Amino acid sequence: MSSKSRGLLFVVSAPSGAGKTTLVERLVERTPNLKMSRSYTSRTARQGETDGVDYNFVTRERFEAMVGAGEFLEWADLFGNLYGTSAADTERTLDSGSDVVLVIDSDVPWIPTVSRPADGTVSGIVCLT
Repeated sequence: MSSKSRGLLFVVSAPSGAGKTTLVERLVERTPNLKMSRSYTSRTARQGETDGVDYNFVTRERFEAMVGAGEFLEWADLFGNLYGTSAADTERTLDSGSDVVLVIDSDVPWIPTVSRPADGTVSGIVCLT
């Protein structure tokens, strides 16, 4: 590992449609070294969405296999579709020295499912209502 310090992990949570993604996108645009995590989902891409840019689109079977293998930092079933944050992707970004912000819907009881990163820290949780 380089001499860079490890990045910080932040969580922003709010109900669907509250504007959390827009808020975080603007923050990322204005904050050097801050990256927004990209979730995996079992749902199909909507018009205009690109795999690997907006989400990592996978089949429900693949997502469930990833859950079974412990590959997610957090995951939830939301409106019949599965969403989750890759632990490996998050760790890689944090280890590179970048800060990471997770954007998570509060429509599901996710907080108990968030695993701590390898160093055991979550730097902040912001809940919007």
